Amino acid sequence: MATFLYRVGRLAFRRRWYVALIWAAVLAAVGLVGLKAPAASDDEFSMPGIESQKAFDLIEQRFPGASADGATARIVFVAPKGERVTASDNRATIQKAVDQLSGGAQVASAADPFRSQAVSKDGTTAYATVTYKVTAADVTDASRKSLDQAVDQVRDAGLAVEAGGDALDDGGGAGGAAEIIGIAVAAVVLLVTFGSLAAAGLPLLTAAVGVGLSMTAIMALSGTFGLSSTTGTLAMMLGVAVGIDYALFVVSRYREERGKGRTPQEATGLAVGTAGSAVVFAGLTVVIALAGLAVVGIPMLTKMGLAAAGAVVVAVLVALTLVPAVLGFWPNAVLSRRGRKSGRIEESTQNNGGSRWARFVLRRPIPVLLLGVVGLGALAVPMTQLQLGMPGDEAKPTSTTERRAYDALAEGFGPGFNGPLTIVADTKGADDAKGAAETISKEIGGTKGVVSVSPARFNDAGDTAVFQVVPSTAPTDEKTKDLVKTIRSERPGLESETGATFEVTGKTAVNIDVADKVQAALIPYLVVVVGLAIVLLLVVFRSLLVPLKAALGFLLSVLAALGAVVVVFQQGHGAALLGVEQTGPIMSLTPIFLVGIVFGLAMDYEVFLVSRMREAYVHGDRPGQAIVSGFRHSARVVVAAALIMIAVFAGFVGEPGSMIKMIGFGLASAVLLDAFVVRMAIVPAVLALLGDKAWWLPGRLDRLLPNVDVEGESLSRPAADGTGEAPDRSGSADEGDKVASVDADAVTTAEVRV
Repeated sequence: MATFLYRVGRLAFRRRWYVALIWAAVLAAVGLVGLKAPAASDDEFSMPGIESQKAFDLIEQRFPGASADGATARIVFVAPKGERVTASDNRATIQKAVDQLSGGAQVASAADPFRSQAVSKDGTTAYATVTYKVTAADVTDASRKSLDQAVDQVRDAGLAVEAGGDALDDGGGAGGAAEIIGIAVAAVVLLVTFGSLAAAGLPLLTAAVGVGLSMTAIMALSGTFGLSSTTGTLAMMLGVAVGIDYALFVVSRYREERGKGRTPQEATGLAVGTAGSAVVFAGLTVVIALAGLAVVGIPMLTKMGLAAAGAVVVAVLVALTLVPAVLGFWPNAVLSRRGRKSGRIEESTQNNGGSRWARFVLRRPIPVLLLGVVGLGALAVPMTQLQLGMPGDEAKPTSTTERRAYDALAEGFGPGFNGPLTIVADTKGADDAKGAAETISKEIGGTKGVVSVSPARFNDAGDTAVFQVVPSTAPTDEKTKDLVKTIRSERPGLESETGATFEVTGKTAVNIDVADKVQAALIPYLVVVVGLAIVLLLVVFRSLLVPLKAALGFLLSVLAALGAVVVVFQQGHGAALLGVEQTGPIMSLTPIFLVGIVFGLAMDYEVFLVSRMREAYVHGDRPGQAIVSGFRHSARVVVAAALIMIAVFAGFVGEPGSMIKMIGFGLASAVLLDAFVVRMAIVPAVLALLGDKAWWLPGRLDRLLPNVDVEGESLSRPAADGTGEAPDRSGSADEGDKVASVDADAVTTAEVRV
């Protein structure tokens, strides 16, 4: 691997014009395809295998056309204090607004609340449901403006009026400001790390190329494969983060090799052969984690994972080819000002902060290990109280009309009104279809926790009935979940009594079923992803204990991050600081996202940091000396990479959506804990305690595993570049470093023996 990538790096350096033109041509070609590709269809959320999805499928089958996915808007009218909406003036104002809404070009119907019995018992609140002919994604700005105008006229007449529903969603989400904040912080971190504008700008430039290609490819494929806007958001988030990080590692190694006196071409080849090898395997772990999302069985999640994995693959290819090509154009630009004058930079890593921290850990491995494990364990404790759900309008800020509409409906019609259950009764096998439906409706209506049941609506064939059940509790309340289970438990008795069966669906039931399925899939997903990654790390490090340690450290960090999410978004501690106005269940997909994305990123730091230790160990350093050497050369770059990741993810905390805040906060917390607690503290402490055993591998297994040579051992042998000449290794020995490292190793060995 190292030899092959060494040749790739040298070739890209020499043929830089060809490489740059190929990337430009690919970007232009994909962009043209994207412009001509069909528009993305509204990708419906589906979850094969759950009851609520089966009920939706039955509705589509038995009620042709009735389950059209047209957008809806719900306009809520609230009378002034002491008045009623049924008063003549208020009623006339509401009916005028409904008539105005009915005339919209995209509107299919607008229900008059006084005819559809959509008035609260106390007469203070009413609502009108507006149904559109098109999906939410296709509702035009003109249609939304028309709705806003009707609402404003009602408000001017003295009534309080708010609007909710998917028709108001303009497709906005994470983007814009979030990326700008993340990239701005990344630029500052890179500038501080390298002390050079060119060195800081190169990773940003190449990452922009990779993200641009990934996003245009997603745009080109969205119409064919039904990729949603959320898919692009996740791909962009990861593409920016790993694109900058991977280029950062290659450029950093290039500067290091130039500091040893190597020529620009040789330094590029060695940088791609060593750091590039780590990039390849780090990228593979991310791809495994993202592609493994298919295990969950949610089509939308599978598409998101595969699209994001594609963005990571592009970032790896950019780091291996475009980065060395750009270095070929400006070989001295990434050096410091002093280095640009002399054509090289002197190494300043002999006794830096990384080596000093490593020696500190080597002298006190047990206290550092205990402190890290206990601290992460304490953060993980709240995770035992994790409640999954799918927050809706109730989780939005009170400054939004959707949230105010939700609150007005809950106050006027009860908390369960915002999350009704839909019962689909299949009476095909019953002797008396209507009688069976009435029996089912009556039995469910008498269940504790049910407020009301609407009259049954039959299909044309008369063999299927649908009715709405309003719970007494809010959609995200645990009592509502218990009610759904209770209703479903009544099915066997009713089926034997009537000959008909029924299924429970609706948005609330779907959210409950999704949460249950995600929880059930979490353990299999962990087993698959962690198992594959352990095998991959086994090949990379040729060690049994290092991969196991890496996996266990990841579990600690991701559980601690989930605990932090529960503390803020479920329990509400510190929620106001993040602009979270309503706490509640954690979004169902959050654990899967955290496990998948953070596992890949955590293995990035593991590969980059430990591969330098492995490289030093293979080249003759003792275990403790290898740890110090690895930290001396990699700690600053790993810290910079982690800070960039945190900045990119934390930027999304400033977005208005609660779910986006949750994902951004969770990812930023996980990277913070994994990079600075697990990789920078627990990992060196464990390796110090293990000593030579950390790198032990049974002889038989050693012979079976392929030798991928991530540490670049083969580059020290002749003919590594296929020309019959050994790579220039001048200045590779650092005797001062070794002496200092031996002292630290001796101290560690003495402490461990004691």
